[in-house]
Amino acid sequence: MICSHCDADHYGGLWDLINAAENAELDCTSVEIKKFYHAGAGWWTKDGQRSLGKIENGYIKSLLDDRNSIIAGLEGGEYKLQGEWAKFMECIKTTQAECKRLYYNPKKDFGHLPGYEKEKPLSIKVLGPIETTVQGQPALKDFKSPSQNTNGNSLLLRLDYGRSRILLTGDLNQKSQQHILEALAGSTQELAADVVKSCHHGSDDCSYSFLQYVQAAATIISSGDDETHAHPRPNIVGASGATGFRKISGDKLLTPMIYSTEISRSLKIGNPYRVSYKDYQHQGNIFDLNLLDEKKIQVSYKQTKSGGLNAEDKTTSLSRLRVADKFVYGLVNVRTDGNKILCAVLNEGNSSWEIKSFESRF
Repeated sequence: MICSHCDADHYGGLWDLINAAENAELDCTSVEIKKFYHAGAGWWTKDGQRSLGKIENGYIKSLLDDRNSIIAGLEGGEYKLQGEWAKFMECIKTTQAECKRLYYNPKKDFGHLPGYEKEKPLSIKVLGPIETTVQGQPALKDFKSPSQNTNGNSLLLRLDYGRSRILLTGDLNQKSQQHILEALAGSTQELAADVVKSCHHGSDDCSYSFLQYVQAAATIISSGDDETHAHPRPNIVGASGATGFRKISGDKLLTPMIYSTEISRSLKIGNPYRVSYKDYQHQGNIFDLNLLDEKKIQVSYKQTKSGGLNAEDKTTSLSRLRVADKFVYGLVNVRTDGNKILCAVLNEGNSSWEIKSFESRF
């Protein structure tokens, strides 16, 4: 299990997996997690104040690492793990998984995920976050605000299989991407990839230079349905196309391609007009009920906002409620045999796969 960083919209789904037996949405009874990898930065509290812990001279010094450091953070000292992040760490502790912080330190060789070294058929190279050693201790760059720090110190991973390269970027932002380019110096070719998961759901807080080094043939943008940031931003969609690897055949553009879960997602909406209840029992009698006056019928339900963890209770008239049906969730399916890469989404109308393919350039 790999957690890109400590924001709830990136670890909430992992939390669900740990508690799979309690989650009716998941088609499994349990999930065994043997190893847990993370980016190091976390949410802490000191004297009732929420922060990323100790930050001095431009560096974040409060970093989680192995299992013992997580346990110590939960028990608390000068700083104690805070909020939903602390609850998630409690769940990680119960799994008995081996825990490890991932990073790239420019003074060391590039690291790989254990078990996925460069000689393996599938290798996973760690390109970020960038670790700095301060007074003999590991630290991460302070990008000057909590959200910039959690996003900017996301894991940056490159998956290599055969000739194919896939870059996973978490929520990297412009400042952190520029910092990564500086740290990589003469090794910026490490960023080049066939497929990239677009940084931060298609946010325009993004470095154009970074995208030029990636030069992806296919960009995958994952964004929510009701988030307030208007992701993906139109200029970043344009920038992803302008910097993408261009291949033309027969007067047709084969790549770059831009995929967005927003575009691929769809549903059908209906207007409810009747509530039926068969075999309703009341005072020893059994009835079949049909309620037809939708304005007088009140419906209560639970709603979880995009990126949220806790459902809110809502009540509305049936006349104002809409039924969502026939979901196409917008999943973008990427597969490769190491040479050819397939990108596929479900057709909205007949649920068949719409497939595009191209050859790796590496």
